[in-house]
Amino acid sequence: MNSNMAAVRTTLVLERQRLVELKKLALAQNRTLSSVVDEFLREGLSRQQSPPPKPPPLPSFKMGKASVDLADRDRLMDLMDG
Repeated sequence: MNSNMAAVRTTLVLERQRLVELKKLALAQNRTLSSVVDEFLREGLSRQQSPPPKPPPLPSFKMGKASVDLADRDRLMDLMDG
């Protein structure tokens, strides 16, 4: 915990299995349960506040001049019907 931050006491209602997992993790890392929970909360909150990554750009292809005017519905239907 950051030494500049004041700790507060609170009560959390957790699923029993989550508590067991958190206690095992704290024991394995030789840390307090509070420090493990605080770390998970801090990481989770920071993910919530970060904007989602931008999706990769969609590919584009040069296909030359259009062979049909899409605004010409009759011609388009003729071409689609074969």
